[in-house]
Amino acid sequence: MNKTIATLDEAVAGIPDGAVIMIGGFGGSGAPIELIHALIDRYRKDGSPHDLTVVNNNAGNGRIGIAAMIDIGMVRKMICSFPKSSDPRAFTEKYLAGEIELELVPQGTLAERIRAGGAGIPAFYTPTSFGTELAEGKPVEEFDGRMCVRENWLKADFALIKADTADHHGNLTYRYASRNFGPLMCMAAGHTIVQATRIVAPGGIDPEAVVTPGLFVDAVVEVAEPQQEEAMIRAGVAYV
Repeated sequence: MNKTIATLDEAVAGIPDGAVIMIGGFGGSGAPIELIHALIDRYRKDGSPHDLTVVNNNAGNGRIGIAAMIDIGMVRKMICSFPKSSDPRAFTEKYLAGEIELELVPQGTLAERIRAGGAGIPAFYTPTSFGTELAEGKPVEEFDGRMCVRENWLKADFALIKADTADHHGNLTYRYASRNFGPLMCMAAGHTIVQATRIVAPGGIDPEAVVTPGLFVDAVVEVAEPQQEEAMIRAGVAYV
């Protein structure tokens, strides 16, 4: 099955209002900027999608990517570990105005909740956050003399992911640290959309090098020269 899509616009066309979207990236590393901006372009044309819940390690930076989504009012809720960044004004302004919700999740717990969603594990226990406000209202159990908090799996309707190489079947490799949340999110989303720096024919990736099997990918679009978030911010780019 050939999962390649011709354009970024076509790749994000099926995302509806109210969707839960996981977006790969650890800061700018692995952030699918072109897919995010294609989604923003669609919103500018017809006002959709909006009322989104976005799952990411961060809550955006500067006026591009996720921050730009927040800035123009597409995002209802952020689920993340670090709402602060070097330039967090977009999220900060919306949050202080009561225009966006925040679910703060410790980074390791966030990764494990996503992994659990992909693995079909409804809940797990972790000592992280015990005794803090983040644990309020959650079940607590003792294991080997240590109190642990129950955390539920985290799943999404869609995932937007950046890969290095993909083949027509959706098998993926990643470039260094850009691997971060991508493989987990591919597994935890109902529909995974990937931008890849290059797309090769089946057999063009050594099977031993595949990180994400095509089973977990629904669409791949080639972006031969992807932009880097930090470079765009240094250049003063604003996608709003």
